[in-house]
Amino acid sequence: MKKAAAKRTAASTSAAAKETAAKKKTTAEKTIAKKTTAARTAGAAGTAATAPASSKSPKSSKSSKPSRSESRTALVRRARRINRELAEVYPYAHPELDFENPFQLVVATVLSAQTTDLRVNQTTPGLFAKYPTPEDLAAADPEDVEEILRPTGFFRAKTRSVMGLSKALVEQFDGEVPGRLEDLVKLPGVGRKTAFVVLGNAFGRPGITVDTHFQRLVRRWRWTEETEPDKIEIAVGSLFPKSEWTMLSHHVIFHGRRICHARKPACGACPIAPLCPAYGEGETDPERAKKLLKYEKGGFPGQRLNPPQAYLDAGGRPAPPLGAG
Repeated sequence: MKKAAAKRTAASTSAAAKETAAKKKTTAEKTIAKKTTAARTAGAAGTAATAPASSKSPKSSKSSKPSRSESRTALVRRARRINRELAEVYPYAHPELDFENPFQLVVATVLSAQTTDLRVNQTTPGLFAKYPTPEDLAAADPEDVEEILRPTGFFRAKTRSVMGLSKALVEQFDGEVPGRLEDLVKLPGVGRKTAFVVLGNAFGRPGITVDTHFQRLVRRWRWTEETEPDKIEIAVGSLFPKSEWTMLSHHVIFHGRRICHARKPACGACPIAPLCPAYGEGETDPERAKKLLKYEKGGFPGQRLNPPQAYLDAGGRPAPPLGAG
């Protein structure tokens, strides 16, 4: 009897111990969960505190960084909101190549490869003063053209391209720049990027310009994971109405040149920080971030010698001519 009672007592004690252990485990799990939640909340609060306020702070402050599982609908809404925000920041966004007609624009765009728009803008006045039409440039002495284009780099290859496209315009299009994509890409040195620059800005026909800035930003914003320009063009184009494509390109490129730089983006001075999945990759301190701004945002001249009036009205300054200062 005593042995049986002892066994029952031991079993009861063991069960009680197990129950106590289970309660402790549950309590511990709850404590860990609370701490994790608190840490996440603190982290989110810290990010919100360091992120600069948008011009629409009450609306933007509620935004959270998109996750990898972002739905298609959410992606479209976020992408379009970013474009709207950038349109308010850069209402004067424009092509940063000086031109007066489609011929000048197509030549300037070809010359802009592997150099800055500023250097092209400083070089083309001399080129167009001497060779104002496709007929003039097609008949030029290559050595003379090379000497003019030397400051742009790769001047021999660029001379062949601009003289070749001038000859093609004379021989195939009566000296006029065609307004169709399929015709433009047949010209020497003209690819889809150049063609869309010309179509969008000389002919008013929508197109997406996928340059290095555009590629970097749309991937940084997770609009697409594509790496090839043609595929990026299709993926991003599907997020927006066709009528917005040209200005979308200008907004993104302007932002990439001024704030969202390749190596050190100025996150702390970025107006779309609450919408950006990559916020924090660059400088988040507002004061230090401001020092990273370029062109008119940093108080420096833009890239055009003859910028649009809207740019000047917004406080932008024209670039100096070649050799000035």
